[in-house]
Amino acid sequence: MYDLKNIKSDLYYLCSLIEYMGRKTMNDRTYIVNKLGYEGLSIIYADADVLHCENIEKIADEFIEEYEIVQGEYDNLSCQEFTIPSYWNIGKIYSRLIFALGEDYIQHVIEVYNSWLSDKIDDYYNAVYISSPEYIYKSYNQGKLL
Repeated sequence: MYDLKNIKSDLYYLCSLIEYMGRKTMNDRTYIVNKLGYEGLSIIYADADVLHCENIEKIADEFIEEYEIVQGEYDNLSCQEFTIPSYWNIGKIYSRLIFALGEDYIQHVIEVYNSWLSDKIDDYYNAVYISSPEYIYKSYNQGKLL
């Protein structure tokens, strides 16, 4: 039996790995999700309980190579006047929202990262990433920041 704690943990790892890969390759997170596709995301999610035991850099490098993710120019980490949230922090924001949307988690990963909200979460100047999970969920469902 697969309990909710494991589901949340696996989503958290998946979203954190997406963030890590985006930072490492300087690509926006939508690009990473779309390059991995449903298949790659499903593999990471299904194996997250094992993958999280490995070094995240090693796992990221393997998926970057396998899915031919090229170096980009997206940079939301430099020229910041404050502390940048960790890839684990951003992974938590995304995973909470995706979990709240319901059971088709991989499809929700694709939808959320391809939505308008992804740009807002990744723009650290507007501070959406520090908003409450409820606010983010309600905003996502309304199609705009409330």
